[in-house]
Amino acid sequence: MKIDRLIGILSILLQQNKVTAPYLAEKFEVSRRTINRDIEDLCKAGIPLITTQGVNGGISIMEGYKIDNTLLTSADMQAILAGLRSLDSVSGTNRYTQLMEKLSAGASVLIPGGQHILIDLSSWSKSALSPKIELLHGAIDYGRCVSFRYFAPKGESFRIIEPYYLIFRWSNWYVWGYCWERRDYRLFKLNRMTDLKTGELFEKSPAPLPDLSNEKVFPHTFQVKVLISPKYQWRLVEEYGPDCFTVQKDGRLLASFGFTDEESILSWILSFRGGAELLEPEELREKLAAFGKELQKQYSNS
Repeated sequence: MKIDRLIGILSILLQQNKVTAPYLAEKFEVSRRTINRDIEDLCKAGIPLITTQGVNGGISIMEGYKIDNTLLTSADMQAILAGLRSLDSVSGTNRYTQLMEKLSAGASVLIPGGQHILIDLSSWSKSALSPKIELLHGAIDYGRCVSFRYFAPKGESFRIIEPYYLIFRWSNWYVWGYCWERRDYRLFKLNRMTDLKTGELFEKSPAPLPDLSNEKVFPHTFQVKVLISPKYQWRLVEEYGPDCFTVQKDGRLLASFGFTDEESILSWILSFRGGAELLEPEELREKLAAFGKELQKQYSNS
């Protein structure tokens, strides 16, 4: 995309004394006219570029503006590369790795062969997720509205948003944008979106950053107290840390956690297959018991 190409051109110019437009056109697989427009855009952005004609002519950046390669250490370049590769894991392309190769032009000595950090941001639904990320990425870049069907706990709805940010959080991908229906900014989970389509252009305005704190997105409406079988200690350590429980005389683990809704509590308790006893709140104990009777009745009949 254009922004990737502009970053790549600028990186090459910062690391090489002079390059020609045909060289850049071949490297980025675009026409020479496109490169000329890119150079104009960089100049408009305040980058002091100089173009000279003749046999030894070319495009260069004003002396004194260049960055010393030693500002980026081998560890720095490895960290950048790991981050860019993680984006490729969900985009379904090699765009970001190719961008890294362009950024490292003339500085390959900073990138050792060994790679010991591998980040995969994809999910089980990668085949369905990648096209959504690409569509939303393009819509954000070009300022286009996006329409989609959204499936939430409260029901199904049709939404149109002005997208501003793609966000990876809580092991899931989200888009943050201005929702026409709610007339406010909202966070939407990509896995709950179907029938995505880009629409009309919208005028971009400064958008507030989302508050992604756990307290804001997942407020603790219910505080529960549970007794867990010791064979599930590994789950408590994995989900909440090694200090989240106290061992009782009978060996069971006593713990207390906050949850946003009743369904989350009930499904969490049931996931222990009888290895968890809900102590509080009392009203949910009653609902859990009633639910158990319904299950027994349903499967006894079958």
